[in-house]
Amino acid sequence: MAVTFSSSSTATNIFDVGKYTVELVRVEPHKCTSSHPPPKPLLNATPSEGGVFPIFLFLHGYLFYNSFYSQLIQHIASHGFIVVAPQLYSVAGADATEEIKCTAQITNWLPEGLHNFLPSHIHPNTEKIALGGHSRGGKVAFGLALGKIATTNDLKFSALIGVDPVDGMDKGKQTPPPVLTYIPQSFDLGMAVMVLGSGLGEVKRNPLFPPCAPKGVNHRDFYHECRGPACYFVAKDYGHVDMLDDETGGVRGKATYCLCKNGKGRAPMRAFVGGAVVAFLRAYLEGDFASLAAIRDRHDEIAPVQLQTVAFLEN
Repeated sequence: MAVTFSSSSTATNIFDVGKYTVELVRVEPHKCTSSHPPPKPLLNATPSEGGVFPIFLFLHGYLFYNSFYSQLIQHIASHGFIVVAPQLYSVAGADATEEIKCTAQITNWLPEGLHNFLPSHIHPNTEKIALGGHSRGGKVAFGLALGKIATTNDLKFSALIGVDPVDGMDKGKQTPPPVLTYIPQSFDLGMAVMVLGSGLGEVKRNPLFPPCAPKGVNHRDFYHECRGPACYFVAKDYGHVDMLDDETGGVRGKATYCLCKNGKGRAPMRAFVGGAVVAFLRAYLEGDFASLAAIRDRHDEIAPVQLQTVAFLEN
């Protein structure tokens, strides 16, 4: 790809904790006294220092809790972003329609409601908002952005991120509503897109269970349908859930260790995902492409994981 942005040595700290201290706040609608409670429970990560910050709306994976991503969203927030992570469901079936509708409702709530649940000196910039999600949450994010379900969106997203997105069990076995069309560059999104993949996500952990990110419905297929500007990174030796917290409790949390093929540890993959998200948000919400260029040009040197794929697609 012929790109005009360049890297710099000051852009490589994205994989480390940023300069802002972070406040992690859980919001439960049924406990709210505000006149604008959120449609769903939220886990918000915000800088503690005062300022105006862009928003990243991040959706969790299938049957996961938003709390499983607390370390990841704190990493992102420490670089100067407000991360809003809703709990879309506690029990869910195959159909993602309701999750797409709920995400639209949360998006529409942000302008009037979010500031009520932030420190008074923290101001969300609702003109700079990105949408993203992991696994099923990635499918939901793409589904909303593509208008797979009729919704009313009061805000315009500026960027879209799929973290190891999954559209079902296999090609021909997509969960409704299907997102992938298997037509190259068919996604008419009107915004920049980043797709992150895991090299071990399409590998079975044992013969009794399918891989967590099967071929035919995973990151590779999502990227092939993107138009530019788009970028695509795949971490070679890490798995589908290796960006979660080091400790994920309960039955569902323990299942994350035994259902998916995992890498040697979660910290490197989590640092990479966090840093890549920061680089992408800096580029397409703030106009600073140096960190994204640093990954492109110097990933062998600076990334905490080995990348098997680095690809960029022009607009």
